[in-house]
Parts: sequence; structure tokens; C-alpha cells
Amino acid sequence: MRHRNSGRKLGRTSSHRDAMFRNMVTSLFEHERIVTTTPKAKEARRIADKMITLAKKGDLHAKRQALSYIRSKDVVAKLFDVIQLKFVGRNGGYTRIIQTGVRQGDAAAMAILELVGYQEDLGVKVDN
Repeated sequence: MRHRNSGRKLGRTSSHRDAMFRNMVTSLFEHERIVTTTPKAKEARRIADKMITLAKKGDLHAKRQALSYIRSKDVVAKLFDVIQLKFVGRNGGYTRIIQTGVRQGDAAAMAILELVGYQEDLGVKVDN
């Protein structure tokens, strides 16, 4: 029975799963968009939303809690300085999952996990 057991195992050991999600959340905040499988995106979204909620608190204890999970000090600084300002007026729902189809090799359901308000920089210069 799985009563009161939340989260997906994803066919990995607990240490591998923890390391994978720490890396995914760090990459999400660094690049503001990642491509992964749908089940991984759904689990990483839970953690990312909690990290943004910590950033919105903004105190020293919250920053230390984020540093204990996110692998890069630069990414934590970006989270607390830049990303947090985007979501001041929003109560939850900080990330978006976009289904993209299946992966060619193994037909795994793929998705894009991105922060709400993400603007893709195409490097196109517009002259007025």
C-alpha cells in the first residue's frame, strides 16, 4: 500500500533521485527553461515552486535553506535577486509544463519546464 507516500521513484535510488532533482532545479533557475521527461518535470516543479516561495520570504534563513538544496551560489543569488522580483504579486503557479511529444529513441513523453514569464532570447536585433 502507498498510503501517505508522495512523489515518484522514477526507477532510481533515493540518492540518485535527490541528486538528479537538485541538478534539475539548479539548471531551471540558471536557464529559466529545461527540457525533460514529463514525470521528471512534474516532480521538479514541486521543488522549484518551494524554492521560489523561499526566495519570496527573502530572509537569511530562507537563503540558507535554498543554498542547502541548490548547487550554485550564483544561481541562489539570481533566485533571490532577479527571479523573486518576477513573482512578487503571484501566489503560486510559478512554473509551466508544456508537453512536446515523445522522444524518438524510447518514446518517453517529453515536456518543457519553464518559469512563467520566460522570454526566449533569439538573438535577433530589431532596428527601429
